[in-house]
Amino acid sequence: MARQFKSSRTETVARTADGLLQGFFLDGLYIFHGIKYADAERFQAPRAVEPWEGIKDATNYGYICPVSGEPMPTGELLIPHRFWPANEHCQYLNIWTPSLDPTAKKPVMVWLHGGGFANGSSIEQVAYEGDALAQAGDVVVVTINHRLNILGYLDMSSFGEKYANSVNAGMADIVEALRWIRRNISAFGGDPGNVMLFGQSGGGGKISALLQIPAAAGLFHKAVLMSGIFESDDGEPCDHREFILETMDELGIAHDEPEKLEKVPYVFLMRAFNKVSLKKFREEKKLINWGPMANDWYLGDPMKVGFSEFAKTVPIMAGTVISEFNMAPGSPDEDRLTYEDKRAMIAAVYGESTDKVIELFEKAYPNKDLLQLTKLDIGARLATTRYIEAKARVSSAPNYLYLFALDFEIDGPRPAWHCSDIPFVFHNTRRVPCSNIEGVTENLEEQVCGAYVSFARTDDPSHMGLPEWAPYTDGTPVTMIFDRKCRVGDNFDRELMETLHELTPPMSLAGLAVMMLENSVNEQGGEWFY
Repeated sequence: MARQFKSSRTETVARTADGLLQGFFLDGLYIFHGIKYADAERFQAPRAVEPWEGIKDATNYGYICPVSGEPMPTGELLIPHRFWPANEHCQYLNIWTPSLDPTAKKPVMVWLHGGGFANGSSIEQVAYEGDALAQAGDVVVVTINHRLNILGYLDMSSFGEKYANSVNAGMADIVEALRWIRRNISAFGGDPGNVMLFGQSGGGGKISALLQIPAAAGLFHKAVLMSGIFESDDGEPCDHREFILETMDELGIAHDEPEKLEKVPYVFLMRAFNKVSLKKFREEKKLINWGPMANDWYLGDPMKVGFSEFAKTVPIMAGTVISEFNMAPGSPDEDRLTYEDKRAMIAAVYGESTDKVIELFEKAYPNKDLLQLTKLDIGARLATTRYIEAKARVSSAPNYLYLFALDFEIDGPRPAWHCSDIPFVFHNTRRVPCSNIEGVTENLEEQVCGAYVSFARTDDPSHMGLPEWAPYTDGTPVTMIFDRKCRVGDNFDRELMETLHELTPPMSLAGLAVMMLENSVNEQGGEWFY
């Protein structure tokens, strides 16, 4: 049967505050790609787009932000990717909506992509496509591109007032996108008074930052942070000025001519900066980890400075996947190992604490293979739990905690890795082959996607397809465990996480940043895990 398609100046045009946009209609959805929401000069604050005459085309994805290092084609079975032309003028967003009726007032779900604060895009992963979610949930889905890495988070403030907030330019782009959404989303059937942010990895980190930015207060009303909260091991922030001066030396630019950095082609600028950064790390152990920096615009990490008054009023759902960055395949002999063989492998890691950690693991995960104990994420799960605990103590809004614990079937059971939950959230498992597990996927996708849609609509992720899911409080430390059979755990793994954290400190984010930096200067590119 032929699919239903329309694209016309009478039926697929939206009237925004700035002008008319023409998208297209496909199988019940109106789709708009590549809507410019802001303009900006390098290292400077974004400004709203100028109004236009006539009808602008919105059927092509807009530019993505250039990434800090070229990717190597690996891991596509686990996380299929897409590539697109890049340009630093990347302030574009995409919309999928069931209606163009300004009175429809459908919930708005705004996606912030992963890749830390250095990489990624709104279309980078195949699973980010918004059509299935918009259709399944009867919601408006928006995805955003914004500045990253040196373009979005380099502190040029010591070189002049026009660069005052350059270290937060990427976040300022997102704030400008949210202002655009507030002004215009009703033209796409959305409710500007019911906007939910959701984002994974770096996207979750961006949401955590937005909750601490007074300029963003009121531009969104609830948020989901997916695998986006980690322990901070960065120490004191590095002085960006010394990195910048050495980069200017590398490029042959005089120290009193910083404006010339605005005109250096991105690829040469990033290459020089990465070269300087790797040298400074190797010789001085100094490292810039891209991301927002506290100033009078951004209040700082809530776990260090406390939650903003706005954050205290925002319903939050946060969670992780069971194995996060452990993406290595299991041993081909694992299915032939006896219980004692597995215990011996665990003992090689935990020594005299082996009996204790096995007891705690089997209590928390009675139906999981014992070897998964060696693959558990520690850092993100514990940090996220602590974040929700701290938020719940001061919040007037409900807060929910989850864990995505599914075992996939790739060379035997493989516990959920970083990004593996995204296809279930977007109702896009059909687009990601490894997400398809006979007798499991269809139901779990409805449960996970349904929770996100319910939260977007009502501030409560509970729905008929799930066990009862109460907000997280000191009295009810509840985690929804998404698995082949979803269940609710009451503080079910806290002692296990605390014990493992003491015995095996979690992966260093600084170490991850160095690995990516080394990949950036590798002519073969680096592996992607987001």
